[in-house]
Amino acid sequence: MTAGAFAPHPTPGIAAATTDLSKVYGTGDARVVALDRVSISFREGEFTAIMGPSGCGKSTLMHCAAGLDQASSGSVRIGTTELATLDDRRLTRLRRDRIGFIFQAFNLMPTLTALENITLPMDLAGRAPDRRWLDRVIGMVGLSQRLDHRPAQLSGGQQQRVAVARALASRPAIVFGDEPTGNLDSRSGAEVLGFLRDSVRELGQTVVMVTHDPVAAGYADRVVFLSDGRLVDEISHPTPDRVLDLMKTLDPRTESTPC
Repeated sequence: MTAGAFAPHPTPGIAAATTDLSKVYGTGDARVVALDRVSISFREGEFTAIMGPSGCGKSTLMHCAAGLDQASSGSVRIGTTELATLDDRRLTRLRRDRIGFIFQAFNLMPTLTALENITLPMDLAGRAPDRRWLDRVIGMVGLSQRLDHRPAQLSGGQQQRVAVARALASRPAIVFGDEPTGNLDSRSGAEVLGFLRDSVRELGQTVVMVTHDPVAAGYADRVVFLSDGRLVDEISHPTPDRVLDLMKTLDPRTESTPC
């Protein structure tokens, strides 16, 4: 089994890692262990999907690994940087400069054009985008003809393409996606997943995605599975059917592959 357990020392080729990561909410009778000593590494240039039954800790793991939530104990690193050593200002800077985020809700600014939304994080940081890289990202997600449009003028799939381009535009060390296709129809979702896969294969990006969908997980290079806050299995070169079969062992309520 093991899902890439990570040694306490930085390892070349690792974009992010956790060691003995635990997250506990509440105390006494209300105490809930969301993550229980999770050790995992996310390798550079790899697309990893995180799956498991509802409430197993998928999103909590991603939020802690991305520095959006604070671990109760254990270690979280982006590259060789230990997040626990950073104050709020430096943590904010690290998230802005080295991490890309894609969320289910798109999170676009309605008054800005697609291009302005894509470059917003760099504008806020006072950094000019690498024009050659930016053009490459925009071309990959197929937005070249829609850059002057505002979100309300774009379909849901196009809005999520903008969110993908925004996450990639600053060349982050790692991109985290939390159910990035959850609000999309199957065709738009497949396009967005294809862009994420292409960003790994063509641009060398590192992507970590939380999903409940075996079809979405099939786009990844590997899938890691959580149950009750613990890593329980891993599949390399996944297919939707293999993912579904394993999910059925973790959650008997899983019936069929989403269309």
